[in-house]
Amino acid sequence: MNNPEQTHPAASLDDMIKTITKTFVIAHEQDTDEHLAQALVYNAGRLAWRMRENGLATDFKTSISDVVTDADRAAESFVAGALEALRPEDGVIGEEGANRASKSGRFWVIDPVDGTYNFTQGSDYWCSAIALVEGEPANPDRLLFGAVHRPAMGYTWFGGPGIRTTRDGKELKMLVDEPLKSISLGTYIHPTRLADDKIHEAWRSVATKPATIRMFGAGSVDLAGVAEGSVGAWVQHSVADWDWLPGRALIEGVGGACIKVNAGGVVWCVAGNAEAVSEISDTFSALD
Repeated sequence: MNNPEQTHPAASLDDMIKTITKTFVIAHEQDTDEHLAQALVYNAGRLAWRMRENGLATDFKTSISDVVTDADRAAESFVAGALEALRPEDGVIGEEGANRASKSGRFWVIDPVDGTYNFTQGSDYWCSAIALVEGEPANPDRLLFGAVHRPAMGYTWFGGPGIRTTRDGKELKMLVDEPLKSISLGTYIHPTRLADDKIHEAWRSVATKPATIRMFGAGSVDLAGVAEGSVGAWVQHSVADWDWLPGRALIEGVGGACIKVNAGGVVWCVAGNAEAVSEISDTFSALD
C-alpha cells in the first residue's frame, strides 16, 4: 500500500515545471519576442542541465542513438507552457510532442535538447533551440529569427534574416565566400544510412570535397558554429524543422545561404557561405 505522505516523482516533476513556468511568465510578461526567445532557450537549457546532474531516465525512439529523456520533456513542457501564457495566439510545435494550432499565423518551433545522445553520454555538445516563423514551419512564409543556447559554454546565439546574428550580444562577422576545399564541413549521417547506396553516394560526393569533416551530433550547435565561422559549411539529410530553422536563422543573419536540395532520394539541408553552398548544390545536382 502506498504511503499517502510520499509524492510520486512524476507528480513532483510536473509541479516543479508548473512553478518554474509561472515564475518565468511573471518575470517576462513584458518581453519582446526577441528577448523572450533568448530567455526561453537559456532557461530550458539550464533546466535540462540541472536535471542531468540529478540523474535521468532515458527512452529510445527509433534507434539506440535516437533517445529522449525526462529533461527533454520537462524543458519542452516549460517552453510550451510559457508560450501558452505569454503568446496564446501563436502556434507551437516541438520535437517531444508539443503541438498547438496557430491563430496568429505564427509558430514557435522548439527543440528543448538538441543533441540528446550527446547529452545522455555526459558530453557538452548539446543545446536548447527555438525559432519563430510565419506560416507552416515545414515551409514558412517568413523565418523571423532563431535562438540557440549552449549551457556548457554559456553561449546564446540570436539572429535572423534582417537581424544581425549575435553571440551573447556581440555581433558576429558576416560570412565571406570560400570554396569547399578550403573549409571544414559539419555533417551527420546515421550508420544505417551508409548502407543505402543512393544516400551514401550522395553524402560521399560532398563529404570528400572539404578540407576536413566534423561530425558532432547536434545540428543547431553545428549551425551556430557555421554562423560564427568555427565550422565552414554544413550538410545533412531529412532534417526536422526544429533542427533546421533556429540554426538557419543564425546563418542568414550573417549573410550566409541556406537551401534544401534533393539527391539520393532524400532532401538535404545545406548551409554556409554562398560559394560553398552553391558548390554543394551543384555536386548534388550532378548526381541526377
